[in-house]
Amino acid sequence: MDAMIATRAMETEAGVGLPNKKLGMWVFLCSEVMFFTGLIGGYIVLRFGSAMWPVPSTILNVPLTAFNTFLLICSSVTMVLALSAAQSRDMRRCRRYLVATCLIGASFLSVQIFEYHHLLFIEHFTPSKSLFGSVFFTTTGFHGFHVLCGVVCMTFVTVRAFRGKYDHDHEGIENVGLYWHFVDLVWIILFTVIYLI
Repeated sequence: MDAMIATRAMETEAGVGLPNKKLGMWVFLCSEVMFFTGLIGGYIVLRFGSAMWPVPSTILNVPLTAFNTFLLICSSVTMVLALSAAQSRDMRRCRRYLVATCLIGASFLSVQIFEYHHLLFIEHFTPSKSLFGSVFFTTTGFHGFHVLCGVVCMTFVTVRAFRGKYDHDHEGIENVGLYWHFVDLVWIILFTVIYLI
């Protein structure tokens, strides 16, 4: 136990007070904030600078996406519960919540794939059809890719949890949780800006 505390102390950057991996995650998330700020800012400039912009609810399935947003928010809740269980050393409950987070994240992606399929092949709403289509697919597509990366990382963390890797150190769960909450927050902003305004 003393060796683990000493190792953690060595991994903490002097003056910052954060473990190096967590500091790295925060730096990475700052770069992601800039990336999504550019995408959302571009959408807003194009949206309000265009004389002919469609009403999103006439093209997009707002109720379906509202349900999908609810799913993603639920996954943030299960992620918080997983970390809380890990901090309480209740790894059985932690593993259950990690599995739930993976499944809910995969469900979100499945609904998004269904929405894309409907828009592209049934409604024939393609990126080349309009500026709105191009910006919609670019922005939501990049977010979907980030969710996919999050699900892959969450699955990796879940497998490690089942192998007993986080019984005494839950830093990996905490770091992937930071990323997951960021992805959820970005989606709430995207849903509001693209689907509702």
